[in-house]
Amino acid sequence: MTDTKPPFLAFALPDIGEEEIAEVVDTLRSGWVTTGPKARRFEDDFARYLGEPGLQAIAVNSATAGLHLALEALGIGPGDEVIVPTHTFTATAEVVRYLGADVRLVDVDPVTLNIDPARVEAAITPRTKAFVPVHYAGLAADMPALLEIARRHGLKVVEDAAHALPSTSGGRLVGTLDSHATVFSFYANKTITTGEGGMLVTRDPALAARARVMRLHGISRDAFDRFTATVPSWYYEIVAPGFKYNLTDIAAALGLHQLRKADAFAARRAELVARYDAALADLPVLRPAHAPAGERHAWHLYVLRLADSVRLGRDQVIEALFAAGIGCSVHYIPLHLQPYWRDRYGLRPEQFPHSQRAYERMLSLPLHTRMSDADVDRVAAALRTALA
Repeated sequence: MTDTKPPFLAFALPDIGEEEIAEVVDTLRSGWVTTGPKARRFEDDFARYLGEPGLQAIAVNSATAGLHLALEALGIGPGDEVIVPTHTFTATAEVVRYLGADVRLVDVDPVTLNIDPARVEAAITPRTKAFVPVHYAGLAADMPALLEIARRHGLKVVEDAAHALPSTSGGRLVGTLDSHATVFSFYANKTITTGEGGMLVTRDPALAARARVMRLHGISRDAFDRFTATVPSWYYEIVAPGFKYNLTDIAAALGLHQLRKADAFAARRAELVARYDAALADLPVLRPAHAPAGERHAWHLYVLRLADSVRLGRDQVIEALFAAGIGCSVHYIPLHLQPYWRDRYGLRPEQFPHSQRAYERMLSLPLHTRMSDADVDRVAAALRTALA
């Protein structure tokens, strides 16, 4: 018998073309495979893409590294508190603990699932030094309100923009707003990818300089600078106990071409979202929030929430879709439910009703630029069958 079962539809897949492959091969042949000229080009291209003068881009090996570097450069340390949404991946919060500071988790807006500005303001204490808004699923947080809170209370703001290339707020690209730093992710499932990688963006020259030093062991000069100078120099100085957070040229080679495709990728994601919205309009689900008129949603994720009338549990729906050959995920298991955060801070679900309720009913459907319109129709049909 011929197996007519359709192939498994992955939840996320990178969209790598011949341009990226050729650039990686060129890098391998060049002999410069660690941080070097292509990482520098990627930083320059990224700053130009954001399009505002004075921005500096620092390439790192993960968004986690970028968040850590930004908070370290801002002087966060023991005795300080940093406010973080509970509805995020643990990386947003764990970097605060790397520095010996404490995390203050807050709930999210029930519609957008972005950090709630009112909850941020209510959580501020004399120990609060910063907060980290997350642009959930690619929808920009309420940055005007958040930045005004920061201004009134003298707080630092580091945006977790892992989902948010190329999102906008107030008509400006995320990365060009008036926060102290913004950090993007290029992990394999993000809107552009370098496999593993990230970018820290800031207008603050002192923050940028500190991040560059701390990115590579606290060495006073980048390896690229030391080995490509007009007069080669073996001498360097360790000016701080730094980290190993540099992005390789192999990874940057991917990023150079992925960045050129960022707008086309975003347009295709928006097309897939529109098709999902139409196909699921009559089902008992809450579809994801869209960006306000005139703004741009990066659509890293397409997150549904099951209506109260759905008798199947969320896990059963995911199992039904998986049985139909469709990959799904959940974004996220809130931090207040994770043993480390729960036990360290004595957290309870009732403290975070919006995140908790969303988590119990949510699932993320496949969304990536290698999907066809027929793939969306297949997901919608399988979901319809499951909910029936």
